[in-house]
Amino acid sequence: MNNSVKRHSELAPSWLRLFVVVLVVLGVFLRFINLDYKIYWHDEVYTSMRAAGFTRQEIDREIFQNRIFPAQELQKYQRLKPGSTKEDTINSLKIEDPQHPPLYFVAARFWMQMFGSSLTASRILPVLFSLLGLPLMYALGLELFASQTAALLAVVLLALSPFDILFAQTARQYSLLTTAVIGSSFLLLKALRLPSWQNWGMYTFANTLGLYTHPFFGLTVIAQATYVLIEQVLGNRRKFQVKNIQYFTLAIAASLLLYTPWLVVLTTNYQRVSDTTNWTNVTVEFLYLIKLWILSFTALFLDLDFGFDSIWTYLLRLLVVLLIFLSIYAVCRETNRRTWLFIITTIFVPFLMLVLPDLLLGGKRSAVSRYLISCYPGVQLVVAYLLATKIFHRKNLWRSITVLLLAGSIASSTVSAFSDTWWSKDLSYFNAEIVRQVNANSSPLVISDIGDDFTNTGDLISLSYGLNKNVRLMLLSQSPQLKSVNIQSLLLEKYPIFVFRPSQKLVKAIQQQQGELVPIFPPGRLWKLKSQN
Repeated sequence: MNNSVKRHSELAPSWLRLFVVVLVVLGVFLRFINLDYKIYWHDEVYTSMRAAGFTRQEIDREIFQNRIFPAQELQKYQRLKPGSTKEDTINSLKIEDPQHPPLYFVAARFWMQMFGSSLTASRILPVLFSLLGLPLMYALGLELFASQTAALLAVVLLALSPFDILFAQTARQYSLLTTAVIGSSFLLLKALRLPSWQNWGMYTFANTLGLYTHPFFGLTVIAQATYVLIEQVLGNRRKFQVKNIQYFTLAIAASLLLYTPWLVVLTTNYQRVSDTTNWTNVTVEFLYLIKLWILSFTALFLDLDFGFDSIWTYLLRLLVVLLIFLSIYAVCRETNRRTWLFIITTIFVPFLMLVLPDLLLGGKRSAVSRYLISCYPGVQLVVAYLLATKIFHRKNLWRSITVLLLAGSIASSTVSAFSDTWWSKDLSYFNAEIVRQVNANSSPLVISDIGDDFTNTGDLISLSYGLNKNVRLMLLSQSPQLKSVNIQSLLLEKYPIFVFRPSQKLVKAIQQQQGELVPIFPPGRLWKLKSQN
């Protein structure tokens, strides 16, 4: 460990502590501001659907019935299903989404029972889970670097991280996953330093929670196993180190044993898991992967861009990439082996576990930012270390860099807070504009069906949160029965008719009835229906 960290290991300067308090409070504020402003996107809809005890199949059977009804009627599937229990929530996941363990969804159900199912209420839960990560990050930073300054700066970087704020405001399990990764890492280091049944028991508990949060917590477990094994090989084989290997093995075995019930669900429903995740197997260009890697890791500190294909987006972020690599170099050069080895395995093992299949087999697993969560705390820690060791030397330069980095984080989260959509909304990215287009009309009708990719259910419910009360839907059965729906008579009603993401079958059926689809908003696949006559 380098001298500058030792000099500041016991107590950070009072001005820095005050600075940290102000910035952490700001980070908390940014998590709560405008919680209901961004669109409630497809995956969030499914969170509420599962928590409420519904399956998509039963919803589809009820809504795609060739009838006209108010759009807001769809929101009843976001509220607790009458007579349902937590077993219904778990069974919904088992049947349709077995790749998602039940912990977060059961917690969301209990939260729904206490505070309702409003958009704001649904998003407060992940915000609270994200706040639990802040003290754990401080404990992890202190455990790694024995530096209060580095630990405090790590907390600030997590508190102001545009990525972490974005997913703290998303009704999914990713903020809980981040907290589980940080907590497990801290408890492992503590158990290795102070081996006891209590410490190893807490580590086992944290791992079990992590596995029941998301399967990709397993990437963290693999990284930790790599660290422990390499440290054992490189270190002096003293008795307590052998004991630590035994304790670690028992802890992992106990976690897997406790996770066995859901492992059985995963294995018995493997085909369903494969079908619902096969979109990650789509082969993309190597340049696309590089772009997403840059965007993903830099979004921890900066999330402003000029467009996905703009060179200025990447020139701006390459400065952050340079800072990350400088930080990794500094940690490897200046800290003891246990510290830098833990950091390296934490960042690179999960990353390579996703990258190598993409490069060898094809796919875009590593291009999905939320799948890289196991890597992110390590990146934030190395940057915190570099800043902690430099702000007391070359003060003007490194304090300026620190201020610019934090300003970029604050600016990114502020812009995001006042935007109704963001890159994380994925296939629902254009829903906010679709809502504006439809709401600009008087008493419109929106026609749709289940679609070709079966994502319409989630996005129709997503749209219902923003559509005006006078907007009505006509949702057609999977095999459009337009013989019972006279397009020409609908057009005579004089109200505007939109068609949202129609399947090819629906498009063909409309054309057979002399209907014409006029593009209104092609990126969102929204058309206006007119007569060909």
